[in-house]
Amino acid sequence: MIRVLVAEDHTIVREGIKQLIGMAKDMQVVGEAGNGEQLMEVLRQTPCDVVLLDISMPGVNGLEAIPRIRALLQPPAVLMLSMHDEAQMAARALKVGAAGYATKDSDPALLLTAIRKVASGGRYIDPELADRMVFEVGLTDSRPPHALLSEREFSVFERLVQGEGVNEIAQHLAISSKTVSTHKARLMEKMGAHSVAELVKYALEHKLV
Repeated sequence: MIRVLVAEDHTIVREGIKQLIGMAKDMQVVGEAGNGEQLMEVLRQTPCDVVLLDISMPGVNGLEAIPRIRALLQPPAVLMLSMHDEAQMAARALKVGAAGYATKDSDPALLLTAIRKVASGGRYIDPELADRMVFEVGLTDSRPPHALLSEREFSVFERLVQGEGVNEIAQHLAISSKTVSTHKARLMEKMGAHSVAELVKYALEHKLV
């Protein structure tokens, strides 16, 4: 039996996923979480084989949670679940340790296939994304500016466009405000932006929020 923990901040989506998994005879939901901190708490108490992890949760987001999950004594496989069918986002998740990447609008049967695959030690990429990743990721000419950001810069970028201030970001990421300001300056330079409003506009155009 594949034990699945569902980490998703939208209750309706979470309930839908739980119902879907409940219909599969070879898997069961053993826990759930609505944010990153809650996820780590549940993981410490609940052994599981796969964490179905929403990429954009409040607090510690999905990308930030992956290294923490991987650092556990017996880490489960991480299957990212995202609204973004973006090759760069998928590559980023896999780079930091996710075993798979599925999108929320994919066929429900494919999600079950993905869970089975990562539970058995395999890797899974949404089929429509896989083709695009081959061409888009790693081709420096066609890489969008946000693909040039480091993991930490990308975390700061995500939080800035969601309306968080420097001090709030520092608290969430457990780093100093000065360090956040440095990351902010670097990422704005890399992206050719002169204000947070421009970053928000960019994020909306590239479906990053």
